[in-house]
Amino acid sequence: MRSYDDPCGVARALDAVGERWALLVVRELLLGPKRFRDLSRSLPGMSQNVLSQRLRELEAAGVVRRRRLGPPASTSVYELTEHGAELEAVVLALARWGSRRAVPPAGELSVDALVLALRTTFSPDRAGDLSARVALQLGDDAFLARVDSGEFSIERGSGEADATLETDAGGLRSLVFLGACLDDAAVTGDRAVAERFLGCFPRPSS
Repeated sequence: MRSYDDPCGVARALDAVGERWALLVVRELLLGPKRFRDLSRSLPGMSQNVLSQRLRELEAAGVVRRRRLGPPASTSVYELTEHGAELEAVVLALARWGSRRAVPPAGELSVDALVLALRTTFSPDRAGDLSARVALQLGDDAFLARVDSGEFSIERGSGEADATLETDAGGLRSLVFLGACLDDAAVTGDRAVAERFLGCFPRPSS
């Protein structure tokens, strides 16, 4: 890995996570461990060779670790170390800053990037007195979102919910940020809750 050879904390941080793609790998691990092939699928513009290299560098920097799952999975996953998980606030701040910049004409958000966008654009004012749990089924990925007292949280997994939205990452992005209409087939449970939930995430102005 290249180094700035600068004792400043910013430079030392960039020595660890400043290479191209490194922070996007961190982004994909914020919500929990992933297999190599899942990381690769979430970062389609990144070759597998580069992904392998970044993972080795992040492991060497103490940001990521590799862990072997026991039966019945019997596979290896990558996850953030405690040190790496401290980057969450940095990634969220970068996401908020970047959300005010122009959107590139091509490309789609990965599922985890979309969840990050929900976290960084949630508006307590838009949520008002909404208190609800909304399940998001995005292809093979399930999330449970909670809105209560102007606070928003979301975690990987499923659970009891007032409404369930079933679509994919592109579909949810269209519903939340592009003004698409909610299809009856995409929602089960309380439709009014689903509609209020979708209105809690205004697109930042530049």
